[in-house]
Amino acid sequence: MSTHKQGGKASQHVSPAGKRLGMKVSNGESVGAGEILIRQRGTKFHAGTGAKKGRDHTIYSVRVGKVKMSQKYGKGIISIT
Repeated sequence: MSTHKQGGKASQHVSPAGKRLGMKVSNGESVGAGEILIRQRGTKFHAGTGAKKGRDHTIYSVRVGKVKMSQKYGKGIISIT
């Protein structure tokens, strides 16, 4: 007779923690310099004027202003005005 309960696949694996991706600010919101605007995997949104892209594709502001979201050729652009 077995001394241990049978383990299935569901009990052997643990789901990884979420990476907290997505938009951190909304359109028209005031931001400071260095503030993160969006965290993403791959460049789904592109940096416009007043914003830069980090090496992990994070878009962040480089100056104080308001967030402006627009589209150019069907691609999302995030700028600081």
